[in-house]
Amino acid sequence: MELSSRDQRREIFSRRWSAFWEGLNEFYVGPYRHMFKREQQGEDDLFMIAVLGEALGVPDPAAYYTAELMPALWEDFHAWHRRIGIPRSPLDSIGCC
Repeated sequence: MELSSRDQRREIFSRRWSAFWEGLNEFYVGPYRHMFKREQQGEDDLFMIAVLGEALGVPDPAAYYTAELMPALWEDFHAWHRRIGIPRSPLDSIGCC
């Protein structure tokens, strides 16, 4: 099926706009990508400590509410404790290492 000239122009414009947008995004975000990743890891680490605080022995008044989030964090637990410098799992109930 042949595209009309209007559809072809629209498709060309769409591709060019996408390329322009990706280039602009790379220009502004590219130099800060490492910083964004480091900040995201910092936020994730803080969230992990907030959720696992009670299991790590830190008194947590919101432990009842954060307990339901624990299963969502189990798969990232090994990378987290290695990243913050704990060589072995600090929890008896999780033997990831």
